[in-house]
Amino acid sequence: MNTALRDAMAESKMTTGRLARTVGVTVKTAERWLSDPSRVPHPRTRAEVETALGVSADVLWPKAVRSTVKVGADREIVSAYPYRNACPTSVWASLIDAASQSVTFAGYTNYFVWQEHPRLADRLKRKARDGCAVRFVVGDPESEVTRKREEVEGVPLTVGTRIRITLDALDKIRDEPGIEAKYSDEHIALSVFTFDDQMLVTPHISNLLGHDSPMLHLRRLGDDGLYDRFASHVAALWETGRPVWP
Repeated sequence: MNTALRDAMAESKMTTGRLARTVGVTVKTAERWLSDPSRVPHPRTRAEVETALGVSADVLWPKAVRSTVKVGADREIVSAYPYRNACPTSVWASLIDAASQSVTFAGYTNYFVWQEHPRLADRLKRKARDGCAVRFVVGDPESEVTRKREEVEGVPLTVGTRIRITLDALDKIRDEPGIEAKYSDEHIALSVFTFDDQMLVTPHISNLLGHDSPMLHLRRLGDDGLYDRFASHVAALWETGRPVWP
């Protein structure tokens, strides 16, 4: 079963028949895409499926797309989204569920992940029990950096409040070995979320909220590429961060 395609179709409320009609193939062909991950559409049809579902073909058929025309550092760019909200929740879900070594949420508040992913706490607990390191890097709700950002945003649901929602959610799973959290004030303008060898990166623009800023989906393909550059940022945050819990 091509689970990535199945999840993307469910997220888009797209039946097999409707997808087939939309991209101009038979229903049997679309059913084969679902039942056999090795079945891959022709490049033009892949692009049409990508448009219909709002999910990168590289996520739906990673092996087929991995060896396409991209060269140099841009080979590590799986997808680019003009807004964080344009990245389907199915992409987040597949990255979270597929990670087996480490998951890191290095957003300043990480508030939205709890709102958009039901039962995330239970999913992270299961990951930790299976040996996956789960880390959160959040801003200090009492810091001057947080206060200044609240003045810039000027919204009722303040930065400090959003951080405290994350801290409350984490407090419920803090006793699970393998789940850790630290404070840092060094990533107010850049959110990085890592899932083994893939990551989602959001550089925050001016006074815009996170969901209004662009996002890149990256996959590590070599040393000192885009992935490694952002990963070193996350490593530095973790090394210099202050533990949330004593």
